[in-house]
Amino acid sequence: MKANTLQRIGMALLFGGSLCAGISLSAAAQTSTGAPPVSSQSIQDTQKNQDKKDKIVFQRSIDADGQVVDGPGAQGNSDNPAAALQNQSGISPAKPSAAVLSAEDAERSAIAFTDYDMDVRLRPAESHIAVRTLVSVRNTGKTPLQHLRLQIGSELNWESIRINSQPMPFAAAVLNSDADHTGQLHEAAVTLATPLAPGAEVQVDVTYSGAIKQSLKRLLAIGTPEEVAETSDWDRISTDFTGLRGFGSVVWYPVSSVPVILGDGNRLFDEIGQHKLQLSGAHLRLALTVESPAAQAPDIALVNGHPVTLTSSSSADPSLPVISTGRIEETTIGFEALSLFLARRNHHASGDIDLWTRIDTESNVTSWSTAANDVTPFLQGWLGKSPRTRLTVLDLPDDGDIPFETGSMLATPVRSASEDVLNGVMAHALSHAWVNSRRAWLSEGVAHFMGTLWVEKKLGRNRALAALDNSREALTLIEPESPGESDGEPLISCISPAYYRTKATYVFWMLRELVGDETLSAAFRAYDPAKDTAPDAFEKLIEQAGPRHDLSWFFNDWVYHDRGLPDLSIGEVYPTPASVGGSYLVAVDVANNGYAAVEAPLQVITADTSITQHIMLAARSKIVQRILIQGKPTEVRLNDGTIPETQATVHAKTLTDAPAKP
Repeated sequence: MKANTLQRIGMALLFGGSLCAGISLSAAAQTSTGAPPVSSQSIQDTQKNQDKKDKIVFQRSIDADGQVVDGPGAQGNSDNPAAALQNQSGISPAKPSAAVLSAEDAERSAIAFTDYDMDVRLRPAESHIAVRTLVSVRNTGKTPLQHLRLQIGSELNWESIRINSQPMPFAAAVLNSDADHTGQLHEAAVTLATPLAPGAEVQVDVTYSGAIKQSLKRLLAIGTPEEVAETSDWDRISTDFTGLRGFGSVVWYPVSSVPVILGDGNRLFDEIGQHKLQLSGAHLRLALTVESPAAQAPDIALVNGHPVTLTSSSSADPSLPVISTGRIEETTIGFEALSLFLARRNHHASGDIDLWTRIDTESNVTSWSTAANDVTPFLQGWLGKSPRTRLTVLDLPDDGDIPFETGSMLATPVRSASEDVLNGVMAHALSHAWVNSRRAWLSEGVAHFMGTLWVEKKLGRNRALAALDNSREALTLIEPESPGESDGEPLISCISPAYYRTKATYVFWMLRELVGDETLSAAFRAYDPAKDTAPDAFEKLIEQAGPRHDLSWFFNDWVYHDRGLPDLSIGEVYPTPASVGGSYLVAVDVANNGYAAVEAPLQVITADTSITQHIMLAARSKIVQRILIQGKPTEVRLNDGTIPETQATVHAKTLTDAPAKP
């Protein structure tokens, strides 16, 4: 039951869970010589050769009993959909030895990519992409690597692989993996002349090409209705719109990953998160060339959410193509998959956002711009006077397409919506432009935190806490019940959206209660992603901004380590009349049966008033808290929804005429 729930939550996070609750031909970039640049004439020959070489060597499937089964693939043409999806019938092939599989997966997992130097050439009218990439890979394992296992989506085909300018023979194979929208990857296994030692790096020069069209294969294979699949897997290359979201959607750049499938619990989503974490800090340079029919050149290009300035050259002869070029100089990749977007859109600049819209959504520009202007003063009050970058909003092709965001780019249908919905979207999306951190728990956590604060501002605290609680189930399902049960995921290095979105949002709510709005806001304003080189950088900013100069206990349990969630409870309550007329001294037994320390609000309520005290509850502790209050107490409450727990987030005990504590 838990695995099935996790799978549903994971799919929701992958296909549209990234926003807040309000919506639901130059080779100059290359640095080596000896290999020819990618030729735009290579498609047909490559496909013919690839069809002869490819065979499915590995499958991972779900059998008729719902169990995950590993097995060898059937030989044959990789473009045969029946062969590709034969494992979906529930008939499992013979299972190879675990040692073979574990060895191959260990090789895949040991490869880390530290540098991409890419020459990318597109012919959108043919959905074609051709790429030459110099990629640096490091062995992060503990044993030497005999093979490099490099993967691209199954619509793409390997052309050449070189190391030190020398062509390398490689074995091409097809892996069934839902990391790509086709449900398959093309893997090239390169045998190294000298094994790559642990910690060592090697630069590999690869070329590949193919046509990337919209594919619904992986979602249809698990029974997703076609109309739903179309709105989820919208990645493609076309003249009007090119969207390549990277690993988890379309693998258009070299990766090395363990084959995973939808339906295998949460493994696909963990693999996506692990891929993003592994890429974080890598370097990217990219030269882009787009060959378009006359009058069909793209207006906007974005790489990893960053706009790329395009320069177009055209001829007076309309039969000749328009050549558009752009370049991304060296940049550091954040917690993200590599994404590439091109589109023909109309540009509208307003305040701190750039809207790129279709003709049929032009009428919605004013309402979207107004929403951005409405929330900007609120964000300025919390995050600072100006964002670090502008927000780019790119209109997706169809009104039903599920939104996607990376960095300070939001790809979404610019459709008509209510003021409340648009304000919520902008409060979340614009926060990314302000924070712009490569740390997922800060980038996503602050954006979701600001989204809930906007709900609080407009609809009240109770509505904001209710919205926060709606996402708590996903967190409680994956958190370890005790530190000894599993390592969990420390926020500082987490890979799951339930951590870097939901748990991080709770962390900021708790920090708000600990230090106050003014101190937390000061830390946000002082935060500089370029100076965030130490894990405790944000902790130091908060300690320097306010009177609480030691928050190490909180960050140790909630950010640097994963202690699970607290488990709070109210035991016996003993109200005793005090000597002062009408006052009561209320003794409350309070416990924390979890392994994470918290400072929790404890409230005593009478018919006319209430008193709240924040009490420190260490892990696995019990205390007696005494509160003096005017009037007879009628209720005691522990936690107000700002602290995530394994069960409830508000504990209430109604008092009767209980005897005083002896």
